[in-house]
Order: sequence, then structure tokens, then C-alpha cells
Amino acid sequence: MNSGGRSLKILAVSDEVDARLYGNGSSVLDRTRPDLILGCGDLPAYYLDYLVSQFNTPMYAIHGNHDAAPGTSAADDFQKCGVTWIGNRTVRTPGGLILAGFDGCLRYNEGAYQQTQVQMQATVRRMMPWLWLNKLRYGRFLDVLITHAPPRGVHDQPDLCHTGFDALVWFLETFQPRYHLHGHIHKRDTGRTQVGSTDVMNVYPFRELEVDAPSDS
Repeated sequence: MNSGGRSLKILAVSDEVDARLYGNGSSVLDRTRPDLILGCGDLPAYYLDYLVSQFNTPMYAIHGNHDAAPGTSAADDFQKCGVTWIGNRTVRTPGGLILAGFDGCLRYNEGAYQQTQVQMQATVRRMMPWLWLNKLRYGRFLDVLITHAPPRGVHDQPDLCHTGFDALVWFLETFQPRYHLHGHIHKRDTGRTQVGSTDVMNVYPFRELEVDAPSDS
């Protein structure tokens, strides 16, 4: 990513309502104001809405495997909480960052946001034309990938539910985002791993980082 001489502060959240961010006892609210919030899934709509309102900043998010299925009454709140949902698509933020996102985890039951390894491969392929369009327009495919599940073999776990996606490994090798932020793995000591040119981070329950603003922003 080419630097535009300034940095963007990002707050990434996933999987757990954290008291350091939520409610009267929150401490992060007093010391930081992010330029962007990224949601990596499995968080209630009231929490997402609270973060958007308190920080007064845009949030882009994907769905986790425990989120209510589209079209259900329980899912309505997700559409009202001020979040831009980017599951299975790519967007460019007001700060110039190019994001892409994929929902859910490896299929282990009939949940709405679950896919087999083969299905995820097809999902990734469907995004490819948009990534190439980014490359033509901006000189790069994307800056940050956000997912719920991790790549296969990076921060994942041996049980079926928490096994990572093979297609995400291929995605990182092919499109080389600067960052890949994921949730789903409830281990606070799982930090960050370099995969090629990509910094893969488990954000559970939240993580703060700064990235260079693109020169085309």
C-alpha cells in the first residue's frame, strides 16, 4: 500500500461484547477515536450500533456463523444498526482503503453463514472480477481482507467448526492484501502471523491498528 503521508486508525472487533468498549466502564472510548471500525462477525446488533454511535465513524462488517439468517425477524436489527455489510464483496472506504469480506465459517451444521471448502472456493472465484477491476482502477487488488474464519493452517483449530478455509490461503497468496483480519478463534493469545506479504491477525475480542492511507485517497 502506498502511503499518502498519513495513517488511518482502525478498530477491529469480533465475537465478544467487551467491557473495555461497551458501557459506562469502557476505557478505550476515552483514549481513541478510530477513523474506521471493522467487524469480523458474531457480534450482536446492539453492540455494533453502540460502537458506530459512540465513535461516530463508519463500520464495515461481515457476518459470523452465529448471526441470524437473512429474512428472519432476528436479522432485522442488523440492517438498522448503521453498518455497511461487505460479505462476499469489495468496497472502497472514504479513507481510500479497499476492503473485501467473506462471511461465516466451515460448514458443520445447517447454519446460514457456513460453507464447505468447495463452496468457499466458488465464493472466492466470484469476487475475482471485482478485484481485477480494483487493480485496474487503483493499482492494487485490495488493502484489507476481513473474514470470520481464518485461513486453513493459520490460527485455526482441529475441530470441524474452527478449521480454516483453504480458499483463503489461496486468496492471500494471489491477491496479497496488506492485512487479513479475522475472528472466530476465541484465543486472546493468538496474535499475528505473516503469510507472504499479508499480516494475518486474530482480532478477538478487539484490536487496534494503524495503516498508511493510500496515496489515491
